[in-house]
Amino acid sequence: MSRRFLIPIVALAALVVLGSAGAYVYFFSGLRTSPPTLALASPSPTASATAAAPSNLGTWEITSGSLVGYRVKEQFAGQTSTHEAVARTGDVAGQVTITQNGSSYEMTALPAGVESGQQVDVTVPGQLTVHGVTKSVTATLQLRVTGNTAQIAGSIAAKMTDFGVNPPQVPFTVVQPDVTIEVSLKLTPGE
Repeated sequence: MSRRFLIPIVALAALVVLGSAGAYVYFFSGLRTSPPTLALASPSPTASATAAAPSNLGTWEITSGSLVGYRVKEQFAGQTSTHEAVARTGDVAGQVTITQNGSSYEMTALPAGVESGQQVDVTVPGQLTVHGVTKSVTATLQLRVTGNTAQIAGSIAAKMTDFGVNPPQVPFTVVQPDVTIEVSLKLTPGE
């Protein structure tokens, strides 16, 4: 083989090896970071001044900008530490019904203070169905209502195996059974 062809082939092989080594270092050395947990958006400086009780009782629709996702710990072959895998989607649909009971608003039990535009932290028991299996869970949520916009953010801790789902295990990685389901919902009054 002539030198004219050998030099480009060696250079290309060196780039492939360096690129592969760089990818390995990035993914397995801890340089890669997970996105932050889903939480309420920071209120605008004028949010508390414009905060008001929702003027529209009834059904509130989940709007664009809402996210749901999960976090799991995974351990790659040859590594001693775990990494956090995060997946999210904005393909979210649903609704919440708000009613008024005296001077308070309820989404089954909307806490006092939420109508003032302040963040309120609550725990909410419920039922989660995954893969045809329903279990009781508790969601830890943050709520804020400002004018005609409501925000709900929080998480649910669960175990895949409780729902009959085996954690993925492939030759190069093992996923832990604990999973955190995250939500960040934006709602506006329905029509």
